[in-house]
Amino acid sequence: MQIAVLGTGTVGRTLAVALSRRGHAVVIGTRNVADTLARTDTDAMGNPPFAQWQAEHGDVALVSFADAGSDAEAVVNATAGSGSLAALTAVGADRLAGKVLVDVANPLDFSQGMPPVLSVANTDSLAEQLQRAFPGARVVKTLNTVTAQVMVDPSRVPGEHSMFMAGDDVAAKSVVTGLLGDLGWPADAVIDLGGLRSARGLEMYLPLWLSLWGALGTADFNIAVTRT
Repeated sequence: MQIAVLGTGTVGRTLAVALSRRGHAVVIGTRNVADTLARTDTDAMGNPPFAQWQAEHGDVALVSFADAGSDAEAVVNATAGSGSLAALTAVGADRLAGKVLVDVANPLDFSQGMPPVLSVANTDSLAEQLQRAFPGARVVKTLNTVTAQVMVDPSRVPGEHSMFMAGDDVAAKSVVTGLLGDLGWPADAVIDLGGLRSARGLEMYLPLWLSLWGALGTADFNIAVTRT
């Protein structure tokens, strides 16, 4: 499958490499290619400059947001939640029309420092905002409840644990289930929460996730839903 991953941070890089290694044709999108390649400092998460990273991952091309969406069959939104609407606007509604849009972003507001708060909650979600802004896209929310490395390697967390998904398009969710399988998530670990409204709960889990991270001292964890 031809996949465009939007965002050059930790999540975008991690997903792009993993999907490429699983046989997908992957590009990674950024607002300004020249500016991204010109950076020489590590980013806020300590990642090396993108040019250095790309030298080690030449199978993943860096392109503009608009070019990223041109040929993709699926688009992964791995941008910071605060910039997701702008990034997808740069891709263009016409390029997103009919495509599966996998939203893994979280609407975190860091303006008041740490810990961040949610910029949208309770009566709305980032995923729903994206669907309203781009009605032709087929938005599916998933993967936002675990850290990047667990997204692409569930075995980092011992035992059985759960991945969630929400979206209004049944066929799009089937495609996403397949992509999750490529990343190592068994089908019986994926819980379909129903329509995109359920993305509210997935995004509102983030404050608890941050507290767990602090309490456990590691991001290599997840939750398991057990049933009788």
